[in-house]
Amino acid sequence: MSQYRSKIRKFSKKEKLPANTVTSKRIRICMGTMFVVMFLLVFRLGFLQFVQGADLKEQAYKQQTVNKLVSAKRGNILDSTGKILATSAQVDTVSINPTKIKGKNEEETKAKKEKVAKAFSDIFELDYEEMLTKVNSEASVQTIIKKVEKDKIDALKAWMEENKISVGINIDEDTKRYYPYNNLASYVIGFCNSENQGIYGVERSFNSYLTGTPGKIMTSTDVNKDEISDENGKYIEAENGNNIVLTIDANIQAISEKYLKEGVETNNARNGSVIIMKPSTGDILAMAQYPDYDLNTPFTPITSYWQERWDSLSSTDKTEMYRNIMVSSRYEPGSTFKVINAAIALEENITDTDITDEFDCIGYETFGTDDITTIKCGSSVPHGKQTLRQVLENSCNPGMMQLASRVGTKTFYKYYNAFGLFNKTNISLPEEINSHFYKEENVYSVDLATMAFGQRIKVTPIQLISAISAIANDGVLVTPRIVKQVINTDTNAVTNLPSEDVRQVISTETANKVLDMMESVVTEGRWF
Repeated sequence: MSQYRSKIRKFSKKEKLPANTVTSKRIRICMGTMFVVMFLLVFRLGFLQFVQGADLKEQAYKQQTVNKLVSAKRGNILDSTGKILATSAQVDTVSINPTKIKGKNEEETKAKKEKVAKAFSDIFELDYEEMLTKVNSEASVQTIIKKVEKDKIDALKAWMEENKISVGINIDEDTKRYYPYNNLASYVIGFCNSENQGIYGVERSFNSYLTGTPGKIMTSTDVNKDEISDENGKYIEAENGNNIVLTIDANIQAISEKYLKEGVETNNARNGSVIIMKPSTGDILAMAQYPDYDLNTPFTPITSYWQERWDSLSSTDKTEMYRNIMVSSRYEPGSTFKVINAAIALEENITDTDITDEFDCIGYETFGTDDITTIKCGSSVPHGKQTLRQVLENSCNPGMMQLASRVGTKTFYKYYNAFGLFNKTNISLPEEINSHFYKEENVYSVDLATMAFGQRIKVTPIQLISAISAIANDGVLVTPRIVKQVINTDTNAVTNLPSEDVRQVISTETANKVLDMMESVVTEGRWF
């Protein structure tokens, strides 16, 4: 019996040992696992801190920081007397964050989005379905409308307050370009696109001066993208654009446009242009073109010529309405060119103003031997014997052809180059083109004859008036000027853009002789 009890006690002891052993092993496993987990956590933290720390910090900064641009006000464009021809007014741009327009549940969210879309449609007169598509978009931001006037914005703000909507609809300051005189000097001033960038005229050529530099507001946001106070926030003030002062006088411009329009319509012409230039400085006092367009509604034609054709034109052809033909189009100058050719002959001492019976007009000139070319005078009655002065007074083509044969192509071309007719004038307007002349070696007797009275050559109106003005400026060629000042609107500092003398083309004596003959054309001329 004692042996039996002894065995029972031994058996009991053997049963308890495995239980302790299992418990100990579990503890060791748990401890080991915890150690490994802690090691991995420490390792991961170290990896995030020291290896990825810089990148994560930058990502967090980008996620938590919002940079808002502060629009710079575009500078004004003024005429030479200070009248504002182009200015900017404050407007606003409305955008939304579609995902932030939501209710407590799916049904409320749908109703709220529909309500917002309907408000946009009613207030801004936009298509409801298009607005609903934008409101239901998954995009982070959707632009609803740009360049909105104050009354519309006030209506939106009132609606938002009434419907207790403060999140998801954004109203950001912007500017809109206005032209107080509508179509005045439209081809000089030009206009801006929807991004407030100049695309024609001075708006384009001086865009970098007018635009300015936008400012910036840097703020921190929480997870809901709401702004939170941040001592590290920054505000960088916008630098407004410069004002540009033109040489154009609005009064002279208006008078030029009035009579140009009458002239084009009376003569049923396709178009016409007028340039008035001050010879001593090159200042353009007026630069008019008709048909014109309204700078405030540039994509809507206002003249019958364009209205009748507009719908049938391609987008490329429609740009013709904005082309300044005074710098971007060539034409045959005709009899106006006789003044330049007469000046060249006088400068070279080939003739003088009043040599009796020097030229003989029989009503035509002939050229060639086998293939004879006859060029008639513009007058039906021959002018007979004439001086150079009388040739100009009568606008006699045969007299000018006889003069050209004595001057010769080489001498003509030397002076044409000096008068600036072979180069762009470098006026500060976009898309200026150059003239078209035959190469000197390709000019034959017939070409020389027609060149004498301004045909078979093509120049731009700005090239021609610059050359003629050189005669009125004691023989000195001046670069035409359309902008005379740039004014910094923040400091009021004025930068003058001086006129530039190019070269002395003819002597003052020759210039005075030509001017005297030009006066005779007006007082004694029998051509008109």
